[in-house]
Amino acid sequence: MEGRVTDLTHSTGSKLMQPQKSRPQKRMMSSKTVDFAVQWGVIILLGLLWEFGTRYGAINPFLLPSLSSVLERLWQGTMDGTIPVDILLTLYRALYGFFVAAVIGVPVGILMARSRVVHWLFDPIISVGFPMPKIAFLPIFVLWFDIYDTSKIIMVAFSCFFPIVSATYAGASGIDKWPVWSARSLGAKEREMLWEVYLPLASPMILTGLQVALPVAMITTIVTEMLMGGRGVGGAMIMAGRFADTVGVFTGIVEVLIFGISVVKGLEWLRRRLLVWHPESQK
Repeated sequence: MEGRVTDLTHSTGSKLMQPQKSRPQKRMMSSKTVDFAVQWGVIILLGLLWEFGTRYGAINPFLLPSLSSVLERLWQGTMDGTIPVDILLTLYRALYGFFVAAVIGVPVGILMARSRVVHWLFDPIISVGFPMPKIAFLPIFVLWFDIYDTSKIIMVAFSCFFPIVSATYAGASGIDKWPVWSARSLGAKEREMLWEVYLPLASPMILTGLQVALPVAMITTIVTEMLMGGRGVGGAMIMAGRFADTVGVFTGIVEVLIFGISVVKGLEWLRRRLLVWHPESQK
């Protein structure tokens, strides 16, 4: 009898000691599924309210056209090629300016954190320029450059420069001193310190700054296209507004919604891929 109890206790204890990996994974998958379902449920509910509100006269269709008419215009523009051209032009200007701002802003932020002279030089510029409405410089850029893509791209880069520099500086200046001291004690050179210590430890804040700057790039591009005209999503929207074409205006809004979400989600995916080693990826 005592041997049976001992065997039962041993088998029960061994089962309890076995790692149970499936439950956390199932809970994580179920929570993601619930979040996904809730998000799409809210979108579908808003779409139904929009459609039936305009269809049954609760909303003036001139002020807010039906969702079906907007989607029909979106399909027609996609088939005849006008909408893809406008979207590609807008994305080209936004991403080009964003890339220029990132190439310049990240090194400036790191140098500000590592050099007192660079910090002394750029800190007043960043402090004054960050809260300013950057779109106010558009007439100056038009006078200095041209009325075509150059001034629009420079306007986007100028708008994205400040949040990227601020986030990079915050990340590089907030690095823990122990990894820096350890690397220096092991004889690491300045180039090795930059690529193997400063950039990896500051990369979460750098990517946060890029995530903040990307929507700024999209907004600035749309606004400059509206103000300056020409091809692009913003130009098409302002042209539709001049002719009281509310369907065309809301078609542009849906276009911005679609490719804006796609670009932002793409950057979030890139962040997860680059920060696999970081504790935030384990959540």
